[in-house]
Amino acid sequence: MPRAALRKPSPDLDLTRYLKQPEELPETISSQTLFGNDRPLEIEVGSGKGLFLQTESQRRPEHNFFGIEIAQKYAAHAAARFARRELSNAMMLAGDATPLFAPFHAESMQPTLHPRPTDGPPRIADGSLEAVHVYFPDPWWKKRHRKRRVLSEANIRQFSRTLRVGGRMHFWTDVLDYFELTVELIAEIAPELGVPLPETQRDSNHDLDYHTHFERRSRKFGIPVYRVYYRKRA
Repeated sequence: MPRAALRKPSPDLDLTRYLKQPEELPETISSQTLFGNDRPLEIEVGSGKGLFLQTESQRRPEHNFFGIEIAQKYAAHAAARFARRELSNAMMLAGDATPLFAPFHAESMQPTLHPRPTDGPPRIADGSLEAVHVYFPDPWWKKRHRKRRVLSEANIRQFSRTLRVGGRMHFWTDVLDYFELTVELIAEIAPELGVPLPETQRDSNHDLDYHTHFERRSRKFGIPVYRVYYRKRA
């Protein structure tokens, strides 16, 4: 189902604090470099309209939430949500998540508060994240396109690398084939993530009381949603 058209955020809304471009990121991605504190950092890959990040950042102010969305207009829409509510623990990146999760070189592991140097892309350090969230990713139906999936073999390895011991990886989808293949793939290449643990569906109290807009659509049309999370072991 195609995404609905979005209105541009009001020009009177200052998104400077909430919306970043890749070239504006520090060399090392962390709570300290993004938010100026040491709270646990959770990253959502493919944030869409930002409903999950808005809800969770308000529900858990003791954590920081960083969303990554490749579509500029959706990243801006999500950032506008944060700006209107003056959230201090939520931020969006308009860009591709894959380069940020690429392996870190040992000589550049120290975090810095300064913008990254022009010769080094931003990176996420080993064992630094509290959680990685992937909700309703594009299934890329054709077999030759499966390498583009967010939960590809390469990305799963990097998500695991960046999680701390005890950190979580959440995965929800309404595509059974994607779900089954991904669970099998994780078991094969990332046994340190342990077994998939079920996440239960909670009741919604109003029209936007859902995890994401895609969950709202799936539940309203009676489409099954497959929900699991993993907890990284030593």
